[in-house]
Amino acid sequence: MWPFATLAQAQAWERAYRSSGAQPWHLDPEQTALSFTRGYLGFKEIDRVSSRKVSGRQARIGVAHTGPESGTAAVIHLVRYGSGPDAPWEVVGTDDTTFSLTTPRYGSLVRSPLTTGGRITGVDESIRVEVRQPSSEAPLGTSPCCTPAGGDDQPWKASVEFSGARDPVLTIVASTGGHVSDVERFTVTAVRTR
Repeated sequence: MWPFATLAQAQAWERAYRSSGAQPWHLDPEQTALSFTRGYLGFKEIDRVSSRKVSGRQARIGVAHTGPESGTAAVIHLVRYGSGPDAPWEVVGTDDTTFSLTTPRYGSLVRSPLTTGGRITGVDESIRVEVRQPSSEAPLGTSPCCTPAGGDDQPWKASVEFSGARDPVLTIVASTGGHVSDVERFTVTAVRTR
Protein backbone atom coordinates (compact mmCIF):
# COMPACT_ATOMS: atom_id res chain seq x y z
CA MET A 1 0.00 0.00 0.00
CA TRP A 2 2.66 2.54 1.05
CA PRO A 3 5.39 3.82 0.67
CA PHE A 4 6.52 1.55 -2.17
CA ALA A 5 4.19 0.78 -5.10
CA THR A 6 6.36 -2.11 -6.34
CA LEU A 7 9.05 -4.48 -5.11
CA ALA A 8 11.43 -2.86 -7.62
CA GLN A 9 10.94 0.50 -5.86
CA ALA A 10 11.69 -1.09 -2.48
CA GLN A 11 14.83 -2.73 -3.88
CA ALA A 12 15.96 0.59 -5.41
CA TRP A 13 15.63 2.19 -1.97
CA GLU A 14 17.70 -0.66 -0.45
CA ARG A 15 20.51 0.01 -2.93
CA ALA A 16 20.37 3.76 -2.21
CA TYR A 17 20.39 3.12 1.53
CA ARG A 18 23.42 0.83 1.29
CA SER A 19 25.36 3.30 -0.83
CA SER A 20 24.45 6.60 0.85
CA GLY A 21 22.28 5.93 3.92
CA ALA A 22 19.25 7.50 2.20
CA GLN A 23 15.97 7.67 4.15
CA PRO A 24 16.82 5.37 7.09
CA TRP A 25 13.27 5.75 8.48
CA HIS A 26 12.18 2.94 6.13
CA LEU A 27 13.93 0.51 8.53
CA ASP A 28 11.91 1.71 11.53
CA PRO A 29 8.29 0.46 11.71
CA GLU A 30 7.31 3.24 14.14
CA GLN A 31 8.63 6.01 11.88
CA THR A 32 7.06 4.36 8.83
CA ALA A 33 3.67 4.17 10.60
CA LEU A 34 3.86 7.84 11.65
CA SER A 35 5.03 8.93 8.18
CA PHE A 36 2.09 7.06 6.65
CA THR A 37 -0.38 8.67 9.07
CA ARG A 38 0.98 12.22 9.10
CA GLY A 39 2.53 12.51 5.63
CA TYR A 40 0.49 10.30 3.32
CA LEU A 41 -2.93 10.46 5.02
CA GLY A 42 -2.44 14.05 6.19
CA PHE A 43 -3.51 13.41 9.80
CA LYS A 44 -0.99 15.86 11.30
CA GLU A 45 -2.51 15.78 14.80
CA ILE A 46 -1.68 12.06 15.13
CA ASP A 47 1.90 12.43 16.25
CA ARG A 48 2.88 9.64 18.62
CA VAL A 49 3.19 5.87 18.90
CA SER A 50 0.78 4.38 21.44
CA SER A 51 1.71 0.70 21.09
CA ARG A 52 4.34 -1.45 19.40
CA LYS A 53 4.40 -5.14 18.56
CA VAL A 54 7.08 -6.46 16.21
CA SER A 55 7.27 -10.17 15.45
CA GLY A 56 9.71 -11.27 12.78
CA ARG A 57 8.79 -9.61 9.49
CA GLN A 58 5.49 -8.14 10.73
CA ALA A 59 4.74 -5.16 12.94
CA ARG A 60 1.64 -3.62 14.44
CA ILE A 61 2.12 -0.01 15.51
CA GLY A 62 -0.59 1.94 17.33
CA VAL A 63 -0.72 5.67 16.56
CA ALA A 64 -2.48 8.43 18.52
CA HIS A 65 -2.66 12.16 18.96
CA THR A 66 -1.10 13.86 21.96
CA GLY A 67 -3.63 14.95 24.53
CA PRO A 68 -5.25 14.03 27.83
CA GLU A 69 -8.11 12.12 26.18
CA SER A 70 -6.12 10.54 23.37
CA GLY A 71 -6.67 6.90 22.61
CA THR A 72 -5.17 4.83 19.84
CA ALA A 73 -6.49 6.14 16.51
CA ALA A 74 -5.46 3.02 14.58
CA VAL A 75 -3.10 0.07 14.70
CA ILE A 76 -1.03 0.13 11.51
CA HIS A 77 -0.09 -3.30 10.11
CA LEU A 78 3.31 -3.37 8.39
CA VAL A 79 5.41 -6.08 6.75
CA ARG A 80 9.00 -6.18 5.52
CA TYR A 81 8.90 -5.68 1.73
CA GLY A 82 11.58 -7.91 0.23
CA SER A 83 13.84 -10.59 1.62
CA GLY A 84 17.16 -8.93 2.48
CA PRO A 85 18.33 -7.74 5.91
CA ASP A 86 17.63 -4.14 4.81
CA ALA A 87 14.12 -4.85 3.52
CA PRO A 88 12.02 -1.75 4.29
CA TRP A 89 8.74 -1.68 6.17
CA GLU A 90 5.57 -1.42 4.06
CA VAL A 91 2.11 -0.45 5.35
CA VAL A 92 -0.42 -3.11 4.33
CA GLY A 93 -3.48 -2.03 6.33
CA THR A 94 -4.92 -1.53 9.79
CA ASP A 95 -5.99 -3.98 12.48
CA ASP A 96 -9.57 -2.97 13.19
CA THR A 97 -11.68 -3.51 16.30
CA THR A 98 -14.32 -0.79 16.89
CA PHE A 99 -14.14 0.84 13.43
CA SER A 100 -13.72 -1.17 10.25
CA LEU A 101 -13.68 -0.68 6.48
CA THR A 102 -14.81 -3.95 4.90
CA THR A 103 -16.39 -2.72 1.65
CA PRO A 104 -14.78 -2.79 -0.84
CA ARG A 105 -12.80 -5.93 0.00
CA TYR A 106 -9.03 -5.64 0.39
CA GLY A 107 -7.33 -5.96 -3.01
CA SER A 108 -10.52 -5.74 -5.06
CA LEU A 109 -10.75 -3.94 -8.41
CA VAL A 110 -12.67 -0.64 -8.12
CA ARG A 111 -13.95 2.27 -10.15
CA SER A 112 -15.79 5.51 -9.40
CA PRO A 113 -18.26 6.02 -7.81
CA LEU A 114 -17.22 3.75 -4.97
CA THR A 115 -19.47 2.37 -2.23
CA THR A 116 -17.65 1.96 1.08
CA GLY A 117 -18.77 0.58 4.40
CA GLY A 118 -17.97 -1.36 7.51
CA ARG A 119 -18.90 -1.42 11.17
CA ILE A 120 -18.45 1.05 14.02
CA THR A 121 -18.93 1.30 17.76
CA GLY A 122 -19.22 4.81 19.16
CA VAL A 123 -21.46 7.72 20.00
CA ASP A 124 -22.34 10.49 17.55
CA GLU A 125 -19.69 9.54 14.98
CA SER A 126 -19.12 11.47 11.73
CA ILE A 127 -17.38 9.37 9.08
CA ARG A 128 -15.44 10.87 6.18
CA VAL A 129 -13.97 8.72 3.40
CA GLU A 130 -11.07 9.62 1.11
CA VAL A 131 -9.47 7.84 -1.84
CA ARG A 132 -5.70 8.38 -2.10
CA GLN A 133 -2.76 7.26 -4.24
CA PRO A 134 0.95 7.43 -3.34
CA SER A 135 1.85 9.60 -6.35
CA SER A 136 -0.54 12.45 -5.36
CA GLU A 137 -0.54 14.75 -2.35
CA ALA A 138 -4.24 15.55 -2.55
CA PRO A 139 -7.03 12.98 -2.27
CA LEU A 140 -8.50 11.72 -5.55
CA GLY A 141 -11.93 12.01 -3.97
CA THR A 142 -13.65 12.73 -0.66
CA SER A 143 -17.13 11.71 0.44
CA PRO A 144 -19.58 14.49 1.24
CA CYS A 145 -19.08 15.36 4.89
CA CYS A 146 -20.06 13.48 6.92
CA THR A 147 -21.84 10.15 7.31
CA PRO A 148 -23.50 9.95 10.74
CA ALA A 149 -23.02 6.67 12.60
CA GLY A 150 -22.92 5.19 16.07
CA GLY A 151 -24.11 2.51 18.41
CA ASP A 152 -22.63 -0.87 19.24
CA ASP A 153 -21.05 -2.65 16.24
CA GLN A 154 -23.40 -0.93 13.80
CA PRO A 155 -23.03 -0.88 10.00
CA TRP A 156 -22.07 2.30 8.17
CA LYS A 157 -22.05 3.09 4.45
CA ALA A 158 -20.80 6.01 2.31
CA SER A 159 -20.29 6.72 -1.36
CA VAL A 160 -17.28 8.56 -2.80
CA GLU A 161 -16.48 9.67 -6.33
CA PHE A 162 -12.83 9.88 -7.40
CA SER A 163 -10.82 10.74 -10.50
CA GLY A 164 -7.19 10.95 -11.60
CA ALA A 165 -6.09 7.46 -10.53
CA ARG A 166 -2.72 6.65 -12.08
CA ASP A 167 -1.27 4.24 -9.53
CA PRO A 168 -2.24 0.55 -9.65
CA VAL A 169 -3.02 0.53 -5.89
CA LEU A 170 -5.21 3.07 -4.11
CA THR A 171 -5.76 3.61 -0.40
CA ILE A 172 -9.25 4.09 0.95
CA VAL A 173 -9.28 5.73 4.38
CA ALA A 174 -12.31 6.25 6.60
CA SER A 175 -11.94 8.51 9.62
CA THR A 176 -14.13 9.79 12.41
CA GLY A 177 -13.62 12.49 15.00
CA GLY A 178 -14.87 15.79 16.27
CA HIS A 179 -15.15 15.05 19.96
CA VAL A 180 -11.57 15.86 21.05
CA SER A 181 -9.78 16.16 17.69
CA ASP A 182 -10.57 16.15 13.97
CA VAL A 183 -9.36 12.55 13.56
CA GLU A 184 -9.84 10.27 16.56
CA ARG A 185 -10.00 6.92 14.76
CA PHE A 186 -9.32 5.72 11.24
CA THR A 187 -9.21 2.56 9.18
CA VAL A 188 -7.69 1.85 5.76
CA THR A 189 -7.83 -0.70 2.99
CA ALA A 190 -6.01 -1.13 -0.32
CA VAL A 191 -7.76 -1.59 -3.66
CA ARG A 192 -6.65 -1.97 -7.27
CA THR A 193 -7.42 0.15 -10.33
CA ARG A 194 -6.21 -2.48 -12.81
